[in-house]
Amino acid sequence: MPTGTVRLHRVLRAPPERIYRAFTDPDAMVKWLPPNGFTAKVHQMDARVGGTYRMSFTNFSNGQSHAFGGEYLELVPEVRLRYTDRFDDPNLPGEMITTITLKPVSCGTELTAVQEGIPDVIPEESCYLGWQESLALLAKLVEAEIPG
Repeated sequence: MPTGTVRLHRVLRAPPERIYRAFTDPDAMVKWLPPNGFTAKVHQMDARVGGTYRMSFTNFSNGQSHAFGGEYLELVPEVRLRYTDRFDDPNLPGEMITTITLKPVSCGTELTAVQEGIPDVIPEESCYLGWQESLALLAKLVEAEIPG
């Protein structure tokens, strides 16, 4: 039974609208979401409550892929996203729920991520590591101030 939960917190030097867009734009997702050593493809994304998405990550070293998808449960622009994740692999059963909360602060945006229902076969420390790598890439994307 999936039971793991991870909680992460990060302050980003970017406005909430830019961070929110990074979670709902397929081109942005493939830039920041896959952890180090992986590439990503967004096969389908309908970012609206009740809409669904499908993605896959590919291990760059060995070429092995795993696919996953889910449904958007809550989308409050610039404030909160809540969505499900379900792996195609039957060895990774159950449904995870991820909640992303954005709060404006004096130097940018406070991001809180909570992922619940992580399958027991995935060590929580691996989830933390993957999220930390992804959030570092997210920061590079949303914090960049490009003139023009």
